[in-house]
Amino acid sequence: MKPLGRHVLAEIYGCEYDILNDIARVERIMVNAALEAGAEIREFVFHKFSPQGVSGVVVISESHLAIHTWPELGYAAVDVFTCGDKVDPWDACNYLTEQFCAKHLTAKETKRGIFPDILHQEAVNL
Repeated sequence: MKPLGRHVLAEIYGCEYDILNDIARVERIMVNAALEAGAEIREFVFHKFSPQGVSGVVVISESHLAIHTWPELGYAAVDVFTCGDKVDPWDACNYLTEQFCAKHLTAKETKRGIFPDILHQEAVNL
């Protein structure tokens, strides 16, 4: 069975402090990352922490993009989950890496929604 989605967990290192600590900039970059990947944006919310850091999520028709930043460490933890064939989560991750002026990206992809045969049959019969 073909997976329902692709989930990329990205560790983005060596980012610029001023970018990762600017809520408006992180929000704009995350929204644009979703658009770069071909996603349809539904809504988004971001929060600025004190003394530093930003967390946020972009809800897309195809699932979501989420981030939490540690500007003092130049680090961003990113989660890009897409369903269907239209959106490539790697396009979003690569865009984020570039826009954060990162020096290093480590990421892994997990296929989501791969049903064992018995569960697939049960879902089809519902």
